[in-house]
Amino acid sequence: MKKVLAIILGGGAGTRLYPLTKLRAKPAVPLAGKYRLIDIPVSNCINSEILKIYVLTQFNSASLNRHITRTYRFSGFSNGFVEVLAAQQTPKNPKWFQGTADAVRQYIWSFQEWDIDEYLILSGDHLYRMDYSDFIQRHRDTNADITLSVVPIDEKRASSFGLMKIDDHGRVVDFSEKPKGEELKQMAVNTAILGLNPEQAKASPYIASMGIYVFKKEVLATLLEKNPEQTDFGREIIPFSAKDYNLQAYLFKGYWEDIGTIESFYEANLALNRQPNPSFSFYHEKVPVYTRGRSLPPTKILDSNITESMISEGCIIKNCRIHNSILGIRSRIESNCIVKDTMVMGADYYESLEIRKIQTQQGEIPIGIGEFSTIRRAIVDKNARIGRNVTIVNKEKVEESNCENEGFYIRNGIVVVLKNASIPDGKVI
Repeated sequence: MKKVLAIILGGGAGTRLYPLTKLRAKPAVPLAGKYRLIDIPVSNCINSEILKIYVLTQFNSASLNRHITRTYRFSGFSNGFVEVLAAQQTPKNPKWFQGTADAVRQYIWSFQEWDIDEYLILSGDHLYRMDYSDFIQRHRDTNADITLSVVPIDEKRASSFGLMKIDDHGRVVDFSEKPKGEELKQMAVNTAILGLNPEQAKASPYIASMGIYVFKKEVLATLLEKNPEQTDFGREIIPFSAKDYNLQAYLFKGYWEDIGTIESFYEANLALNRQPNPSFSFYHEKVPVYTRGRSLPPTKILDSNITESMISEGCIIKNCRIHNSILGIRSRIESNCIVKDTMVMGADYYESLEIRKIQTQQGEIPIGIGEFSTIRRAIVDKNARIGRNVTIVNKEKVEESNCENEGFYIRNGIVVVLKNASIPDGKVI
């Protein structure tokens, strides 16, 4: 794995995850209370002994840069690194990144300085645990120019992914990025060739790309140089190379979820609470997920009823009921609150008891969830201030709503309270 260089694509503007991406890059969105999305691919790389890692960023990258700088520091006796490469303008490339392939193209000169054989291209908005060394070994064994990691998928979600057809030897013979209508139907295959039983093959008749690729070093350089007008891997580079290059598919059999939308992000987080066996678990001794270490005190729980939930460190929870929820670091829940089916991202800092008293006296709202409030099926972003007697339950069953001036959005029926928002006492949403 010393001959592999990992490139994690920081993503575009993150419009599907808006408003969580209003003030941060998509890979910097908090996950499971204490992590960030970028921790997943970086941890997978470290656990696979791939220690040369670049992260390409462009939009709202300040918090992502800060997290990576504070989290991933390798020993001085190792040549390992996790380094951020931000979009930049140069005389040769006066434009910002135009797509995933263009982002890599603009920095290919830097990558080529390393003595490596393969580039591992990763996305920053997926939840999964994968040993990339198995993936790369398959790439080497088949002498592939490009290898794509794939999963079988059902028809409902198929149009959101790049789909492919493969032959009996796993070679990709056709590729279509996010097809719809008749084009989608033509991409249906018998996924039993991947080892699925007849029932599973019927339920998942499509082969979807995970957006994870391995390129031979010289092949990637040639494709990017020869086709300067092609700016995206999924839409252009991969489909156009299927004819002339040896493209191989690698079947990934573990849990994998694209959490690039509010609904999928919400569902994937709360699925971590499932008992006894969640689809994805952070409790894995041999392949941990790494994140920034914080010197936070233990969580304090006073006379509360908490069921099927994950509580991060540094929280203060008083006399309340919490069910099927995730509380992020430094979360503060006051007395007589009900929090159900909700993700609370916590806070970046504490407010002292004195400051909170002064805020209350002046009619301001402290960070956290105030007394006698009820929150159901919601995402509460960091540093949100929710007053007393607030009800957030999507009372009108609204599917989509933009109420930025009031401090919240509704996406797929899920109420998203904005970062740093202030919800006044008695507000009903």
